[in-house]
Amino acid sequence: MELHESSFASLLSNLRSSTLYNELFVAAQEEAQKSNVRLSDLKKCVQSGLISAGWDKKLRNAVYHIIQSQYKLFKSSPLASPESEKEPIAYILKAQFVWEKKILKSLNSMCTELTVPLARSRSEKDKKDLAARWSELGVDGPDLSQIRPVYAPKDFLEVLVGLQNPNSANTGNMGTYDLPWGLIQVSLKVKTLNELRVQYSEMAITHCQTGTDDLPDIPPELFENERSKLGKKAIAANHAPTAREYSKRGCPVSMRADLWCQILGVDLQNVDYLYYEQLKSYVLQHDLLVDSLLYKDVKLTATNDDQYFVFEDFLYQVLLPFSRDNVVLKHFAYNSATPPKSYIRGKLGIEEFAVTYPPNGVIPFHGFAMYVAPLCYLYNDVVRLYYVFRHMYVNYFFRLHSVSSHPQGIVALSLLFEKLLQAEEPELFYHLIQVGCQPLKIAFKWLMRAFSGFLASDQVLLLWDRILAFDSMEILSVLAVAIFSFRKTNLLKVQCMSTAEAVLADLFTLQIVPLLQLSLFSK
Repeated sequence: MELHESSFASLLSNLRSSTLYNELFVAAQEEAQKSNVRLSDLKKCVQSGLISAGWDKKLRNAVYHIIQSQYKLFKSSPLASPESEKEPIAYILKAQFVWEKKILKSLNSMCTELTVPLARSRSEKDKKDLAARWSELGVDGPDLSQIRPVYAPKDFLEVLVGLQNPNSANTGNMGTYDLPWGLIQVSLKVKTLNELRVQYSEMAITHCQTGTDDLPDIPPELFENERSKLGKKAIAANHAPTAREYSKRGCPVSMRADLWCQILGVDLQNVDYLYYEQLKSYVLQHDLLVDSLLYKDVKLTATNDDQYFVFEDFLYQVLLPFSRDNVVLKHFAYNSATPPKSYIRGKLGIEEFAVTYPPNGVIPFHGFAMYVAPLCYLYNDVVRLYYVFRHMYVNYFFRLHSVSSHPQGIVALSLLFEKLLQAEEPELFYHLIQVGCQPLKIAFKWLMRAFSGFLASDQVLLLWDRILAFDSMEILSVLAVAIFSFRKTNLLKVQCMSTAEAVLADLFTLQIVPLLQLSLFSK
């Protein structure tokens, strides 16, 4: 990754605006005021003192995370427009715009039907009541009988299926054999199996992996003991790239929470706890229609799941403040989506009275709560849970429900799934097409929810280990192909869509690491 002069300026600007900068400045002043510091050796003594106190590691981690998150913002060309920075392909950007209008129309229709506003102030009584039961929000929640999800994965898939390059569509030169077998008609460059093998070489069958080689029936001295020692060293190093490299073979259960925090750059200070309390106060002050959507989603998904129903209250304590968090808006700088706007009553169409709604710019879909649910197994501190989820969302999950040509976006992941399945299992793919079953129609919900709610929770966490470690979501497509390959024998017998769905309905017994290894390295 090359950084231009403007990139360094942006990096410095981000550092100066961070809390770390102020903390480092104060620490440097304290070092300079020590009695054993001579004026002639001031610089050397201050640097030495800061390094001894571990500030060099904190600074390195901060620089690493800023570069990781901010390189998406750096212009590839001085002439590039803001729109092309978000999405360089015009017809895809237009499709995202049309999709956003459809979502907003659905949301506004719900407001009209239910005669409820998008937002309203809570009464003092309601504020006190909500504050009193903050840790038990699942009890006595709002009336959700008429609330429906704004959209579901199948609705979003229809949008992606409709994507087509107008240039190729207008030529009229495409023959029958040139048309893609799959649903995704967009021509994007996706990786081949060989390229994925190189990328995920640390997962090779010859390498021991957490999740397979540390099971109870395997003597710990063969792998687990040494892996644990190495993990403790990685955590003690407090260096994000080290934690990321270590996690490529999976994170031990007892260390996963700390390793993920290091990879994501979650290092909570008092100000972070205060900020969460501020978000909580915003929830207490105003009741948003989005709150009901989130309540409904949790009730429809996590509450009905044997693995996650116990975390219902935790989910509300994360999702409700998240909807008020305008820090999340920063990710729209590199997201093809645009935060939705609403207008103060009576000021419709007047831009100066426009406000982002919801404040974080994210309208939840059916299944959104499942991005949070697996994380509840890692963190019993709701504030830490909140920040880990926020980092996961703005770095990864937002791409799973935006129309984009980004290689990590849902369009590319869907195309990668179809191309890999065609290449590795052509007989199976052709058979499913012949019986009217497009594989992506089954796999899409897996991809869009990063398999949360479809796999056992421990397997979801093992999968997300690899997303964080390799900084890539392409592993989702690889796993989807692996599952189809694993159930190939039964799938070749199906004669309709419903039977194929039944064959792939229960994934809870699957072990994802062996499946991924077989899919990537067995042929």
